[in-house]
Amino acid sequence: MELPFLKKKESIEELEISPERIRAIDIIASPSAEITEGYLKLGERYSKTFFIFSYPRYLSAGWMSPVINLSQPLDVSFHIHPIDTKKILRQLRKKLTEVQAELMERTEKGLIRDPTLETAYKDIEKLRDDLQTVQERVFRLGVYITIYADSKKELKDLEIRLRSIFEPRLIYIKPALLRQKEGFTSTLPYNFDQILVHTPMNTEPLSSIFPFVSPDLSANEGILYGLNKHNSSLVLFDRFSLETANACIFGKAGSGKSFFCKLEILRYLMQGIDCIIIDPENEYQWLVEAVGGSFFKISLTSPHHLNPFDLPAPQEDEEPKDVLRANAINLVGLFRIMLGGLTPQEDAIMDRAITETYAARDITVDSDPVAWKENTPLMSDFQSVLEGMEGAESLVDRIRKFTTGSYGQFFNNPSNVAMDKGLIVFGIRDMEEELRPMAMFLILRYIWNSIRIRLKKRILLVDEAWWIMQHEDGASFLYGICKRSRKYWLGVTTITQDVNDFMKSSYGQPIITNSSIQVLLKQSSATIDIVQKIFNLTDEEKYILLESDIGEAVFVAGKKRVALKSIASYAEDQIITSAPEEVKKIKEAKKRMVIK
Repeated sequence: MELPFLKKKESIEELEISPERIRAIDIIASPSAEITEGYLKLGERYSKTFFIFSYPRYLSAGWMSPVINLSQPLDVSFHIHPIDTKKILRQLRKKLTEVQAELMERTEKGLIRDPTLETAYKDIEKLRDDLQTVQERVFRLGVYITIYADSKKELKDLEIRLRSIFEPRLIYIKPALLRQKEGFTSTLPYNFDQILVHTPMNTEPLSSIFPFVSPDLSANEGILYGLNKHNSSLVLFDRFSLETANACIFGKAGSGKSFFCKLEILRYLMQGIDCIIIDPENEYQWLVEAVGGSFFKISLTSPHHLNPFDLPAPQEDEEPKDVLRANAINLVGLFRIMLGGLTPQEDAIMDRAITETYAARDITVDSDPVAWKENTPLMSDFQSVLEGMEGAESLVDRIRKFTTGSYGQFFNNPSNVAMDKGLIVFGIRDMEEELRPMAMFLILRYIWNSIRIRLKKRILLVDEAWWIMQHEDGASFLYGICKRSRKYWLGVTTITQDVNDFMKSSYGQPIITNSSIQVLLKQSSATIDIVQKIFNLTDEEKYILLESDIGEAVFVAGKKRVALKSIASYAEDQIITSAPEEVKKIKEAKKRMVIK
């Protein structure tokens, strides 16, 4: 085999190559080369070179990108030779005359019009105009591709894959039969074009061969979400610029979900956007302390209470009767969770008892909504109404647990939680596990009623949303908030570890559909196929989610999607980190500062 870097009539002896250089050549070059009509065998590896010989009328940008992004090794070379414009204009004038003559001949013979000829005439005319005004130039383009494999079968499979990429785009390739050596040399970085299979192409379609096309997600407004892993650009985005500002975040434990969310919240707070969080593990407490927000520990012994019977004030476009009816429906759903389900008869009794409980406090469709807040009933009032109703004995026995029983301290008191800070966090870590779904439902109702009072940009983050999704009524209420959030300038973020748990609910897919943003962090191999199907991921995105590091994600915003890496400054990292080793260091540093 010839060495391309040697000049003619030169040999290794004449160049006096040192033994060290010979050893280097042995390392770089293959020990043998077998040349056949259809492939080369370089040592134990096979290679095969192809050239593109046919293109469609239009080429889309980045059509070469799928080939460049193949996981298999390959060499691609573009040989672009400029052509003199005067020569092209003469050829185009001649060709235009031929096409025009053929069109006239068909017209004289009374033949039907030929769209192909007419299109060719228009294209030639346009190209002539562009060439004469120096808006375009013409080049000869040769594209050669060399693939490599460990066996002939693998080489054939890779050829089939290559054709499957090109042919749907009406681009066709041929192997360089009997010229594999020349083809191999033409794809080496020596600028040798030994195949000389060229296609004339003007500047506009020629620019589409640039293969390094990567998705971009950057806007003039919004916050910094991270770095685009495709091209290291900044991912700057405003979630409120989409149809809905809702987001779904999925990722296994330790993938960086909390880090991503805390960073987003911290940066939106700096823009004056309020954030409300339901926190199952009390891990947002440091963030609250850092920004001067309010943190409410919700438990059976907590001094903070939420009254299930709180009513939202009717808006300008709402009737009091609609507010009372919607509130009664939601309350029945809450009681289904609290009491472990209701029979149809009990459901009807509960609905009537709720209406009578409000009426006993002069809260009706005819009363003044301004006085509703002062007259709000408690759970004990509801129990008193039930005790006077026929067939409600079982309900009374079960409701006592929430009035005078062990749960009464939390459920049977007026609400004393103020929503007057930029960051509000409800921590439910200390709430008993069996009570968490109803606590989340109750907190969501209270938040929703507060949000409706005043129109303002807000973000509601529901961490470990699968807790409330376990119950049909809780999932339905959460879906209702997601569906109506846009009207109240609210962005709802739902976070969960396992897509399977989320999708078990019939409201799982609708919540995802109503979320314009999906953030997918590292996934387990057991669920990745489900995630790929739900979010229509490519194979490349699938492998990104299997192999990504902490804080790396596939970020989907509307029709755009990028792979990003969350980044934080040192100050931000000290506030938002939840890594145990980092938390321990920060706590120890704070103790040393207190001692000093």
